Amino acid sequence: MTTITTERLILRQLTLDDAEAAFEWTGDARVARYMIYSTHESVETTKEWLRTVKSTDTQFEFGFVRKSDGKLIGSGGIKLLEDGFWEFGYNFRYDCWGQGYATEASKAMIEYVRSKYGDIRLRSACAVENTASAHVIEKCGLVFKEYGEYQSYDGLKTFKAKIYESR
Repeated sequence: MTTITTERLILRQLTLDDAEAAFEWTGDARVARYMIYSTHESVETTKEWLRTVKSTDTQFEFGFVRKSDGKLIGSGGIKLLEDGFWEFGYNFRYDCWGQGYATEASKAMIEYVRSKYGDIRLRSACAVENTASAHVIEKCGLVFKEYGEYQSYDGLKTFKAKIYESR
């Protein structure tokens, strides 16, 4: 697994040892509000999720570690979809919102895939109400394409979404 370093972050593989730190955001209803997972009820749920996080040649999953203190503050990934688009996403601890970390991590993931595969097409989506995430996606150079919908893994949440694509 590749490690990527940015100005303020280290993007690295997640492990089971990250469960306590990851539960700080996966167990926070504010963070999970628009995510495709429901709020984790316990560290055990987070451990179950971490056991499923795998990177391949066409799917890269990262934990986001803040360089200044070595704290794991979020996670995200980028993967190749069947239609040829690369889709990226992220989530961060609530106390890290609004500090540019999502844009920094997303741009790093995109650049990593571009360095491996050349010119790629990108897609990302967010809940219509999640204007902060829409702003991050736009800062990564994507433009609004259409409205759509997405659902949480457990089927308990459905969101009207804004879908963005690269030009």
